Amino acid sequence: MSRSPVSTQWFCVLLLAASSAFAQIQTANPDSALQLILESIQGTPLSLHDAVQSALSNATSVRTAEAAYVAAQGSRRREAGYFDPELFFTFNRFDGKTPTATFFAGAPVLTTRQDSLNGSLRWTLPTGTSLSLSLNTIKLETNSSFASLNPQYTSFGFAAVRQSLLGGFIVSARKNLERADQGQQAAKARYDQEVLATGTLVEQSYWDLYAAERDYAVQKLTRDRAEVFLKDTETRARAGLIGPNQVANARTFLAEQEIFLLDREELLDRLSDQVASLIGKRPEAGMTRFISVDDPPAEFPEEQPEKLVEEAVEKNLTLQAAQADIEAQRALADAAFWEALPQVDFVGSLGGNGLTGVPQDVFFNGQPLPRSTRSGSLGDALRSAVKREFPTWSVGIQVSVPIGLRSGLGELERLEAEVAIVEQRRIQLARVLEEQVRSSYRELFNGTRRLTAAREGVAAAQEQVRIGLIEFRNGRTTAFELVRLSADFAVAQQRYSIALVRGAKAAANLRQLTSGAYPPAQ
Repeated sequence: MSRSPVSTQWFCVLLLAASSAFAQIQTANPDSALQLILESIQGTPLSLHDAVQSALSNATSVRTAEAAYVAAQGSRRREAGYFDPELFFTFNRFDGKTPTATFFAGAPVLTTRQDSLNGSLRWTLPTGTSLSLSLNTIKLETNSSFASLNPQYTSFGFAAVRQSLLGGFIVSARKNLERADQGQQAAKARYDQEVLATGTLVEQSYWDLYAAERDYAVQKLTRDRAEVFLKDTETRARAGLIGPNQVANARTFLAEQEIFLLDREELLDRLSDQVASLIGKRPEAGMTRFISVDDPPAEFPEEQPEKLVEEAVEKNLTLQAAQADIEAQRALADAAFWEALPQVDFVGSLGGNGLTGVPQDVFFNGQPLPRSTRSGSLGDALRSAVKREFPTWSVGIQVSVPIGLRSGLGELERLEAEVAIVEQRRIQLARVLEEQVRSSYRELFNGTRRLTAAREGVAAAQEQVRIGLIEFRNGRTTAFELVRLSADFAVAQQRYSIALVRGAKAAANLRQLTSGAYPPAQ
């Protein structure tokens, strides 16, 4: 497992023994010792790429955002279907026997069978126009002796139109479809942003795991050196070179390092569990944790903060989703203005009738009545209605005026207030976004200097330990002072670990905030 070497890493060599042992420790390479510990950490190797890909496949937040996008697509399709034409068919049969008390009924018991068939097409246009085409036919059979046609076929058809004159036309008719369109765009933007956010969260957790592994290795090396240091102080105490208080200091230091090592191991396992939860899979059988195999990037693209803010405001998908929410709410508010006005509808129709049947002789008082001149089949009656052999038409205006207009105006005020609410939410999102971009930029901009300072701090602490060892060997300092120097060195190493990954985490955050506009680091 590769690690970026620390050029000045001399770890806390807290060993004092005989001259040969001390000389051996002086020439040992602490950087190599740290690398050996890092390579000995047990776990399932995990690359950053594999971690991100697994998270995108298994993260519940991504799947939830995807489901919301699919739901928005379904809503948009449903609203678009409102403008699809609809076909209706109705068939009805009536059969009845009615006793009669009048001669003109044509039979003492009047038997009637009637079949009616209706077919219609309804269509609502995006302009708010309602069209209706209908064709109806009735077949009547009876035992009445006065029926001139038996069976009798009656047909009638019409085309009707209704258009609201004060309803806003497209604005009102398409309000729900426009809202669904904007809702779909918002859901898509939120899904894409969730993909970026998940990748960023995994990357930042990955670098936290990297730093935790390094801190664990530092702490383990400190603990190992503390064990040797205790043995050496005990040897020097038995030789009368130092007092028992310095042995106690060494023993206390070792106990503290044991506890710190347990804390570091628990933190390492906890961060590994966090990565496992994010990517949706556990380490392979027999392993308790993941271990990182990639190093954080050392160089980052240079961008001006104002440019980054502009790119974030322009390309951030969360802001785009918020803008889509505004447009969706505004579509309802614009339509509510027209719908608050009195309703004035133009209505009209154009139709035709047809009548055919099978003529039969009708007698009255024993005398035959003139035979019906209408004859033909059901198809003839339908053709007569379609050709408008007997035309009909109508035209008119329907007006509805709610007294006071309170309902419509109240709904208009409510929807305009809803628009104002979502607009303010977007403004707040933009302000927070700018704040986050500038904060991440400062972290990234100061990353190189922070890393340099941390490296110099490690070098200075290492030099303090080296000098302290020499002074302790010569009896010019105490074990307590050497313990304090060693603790300072451990802190310097931990700060260096933080500096190593802080820039990488800031760069990942900038990519998320700018929705990918900030280029990847090398």
